Amino acid sequence: MPLHFRRTSAPSTVTVDAPARLHLGFLDPSGSLGRVFGSLGLVIDGAGTELEARLAETDSIAGTMTDSERARIGWCLERLHAAYGPAPVAFNVLRTPRAHSGLGSGTQLALTIGTAYARLTGLATTTAELARLLGRGGRSGIGILGFDSGGLLLDGGAPRDRRGAGVPPLVARQHFPDAWRVMLVTDTSREGLSGEAERRGLAALAPFPQQLAAHLCHLVLMRILPGAADGDFDAFAHGITEMQQIIGEYFAPVQGGVFASPDVEAALRAAAAGRPAGIGQTSWGPTGFALLPSALEADAALLAARAAVRDKPHIECAVCAARNRGAVIRVSGALDAHVDAA
Repeated sequence: MPLHFRRTSAPSTVTVDAPARLHLGFLDPSGSLGRVFGSLGLVIDGAGTELEARLAETDSIAGTMTDSERARIGWCLERLHAAYGPAPVAFNVLRTPRAHSGLGSGTQLALTIGTAYARLTGLATTTAELARLLGRGGRSGIGILGFDSGGLLLDGGAPRDRRGAGVPPLVARQHFPDAWRVMLVTDTSREGLSGEAERRGLAALAPFPQQLAAHLCHLVLMRILPGAADGDFDAFAHGITEMQQIIGEYFAPVQGGVFASPDVEAALRAAAAGRPAGIGQTSWGPTGFALLPSALEADAALLAARAAVRDKPHIECAVCAARNRGAVIRVSGALDAHVDAA
């Protein structure tokens, strides 16, 4: 079926700055009530993707990227040309996070390419339409929804018999308290599962118990989201840690433990010792996170984490803030930013 689209006036240069995201856990990986997965996630500052694009005589791809990212950009361009017609574009990649580290780099890259292409060629298309065209959002909608709005997000998963047919719907969006912080701990010697290895891993897992799915839904709706809304950090952090433990135990047979990296786990346990913190792993890792109630607590947690892995140079620790807005798009030097959802 051909894609239907409208054209608007096109600018000469577009820069897209897309944020990273933490995947905080699935609600029901087996779809016991008919909808599969359902995701909780948080958009964060730092570790995002930024690129600039302009119309050109031929397609070109330059900047800082890996060979696999270059190939991914080429594939996205082929899909865009096939759907919307040939329009050569020159891309310059300014910044990308490390691939397969749990920060949603694949979705960021696809959506920045698609959005820049759409703006340059005057296409009035949505992020969800671009995501479907470029093969994103098959399991989780957090990266796609976060591209538009930022914040703490809950998606409703997909009908079990139609998974991958579209972007999961946004069920809830909560402003993340400005004072709270995020500490990231990454094992640079590992990569999270992706592609065929990820599909095999998911297929090897036993069905997720309906009782646990019900408990996770209860945690999210009656502790985690209200905790963020009320600024009740203890309730929020305890809910996140419990959710992560349950999900981590379920995926442990595939990833080798509750955390994919024992060294990341050691750093996070040290960071959380004696202070309020919500800890876990984003997606398949190897990046873990600790959520802290203030910049002061985050600095103390960072010192503790680094002390715990001082002899492990492959472990990187950093503190960042959450992000309550989505991607920022600069058109011909004028700021045109996605705004927070109502």
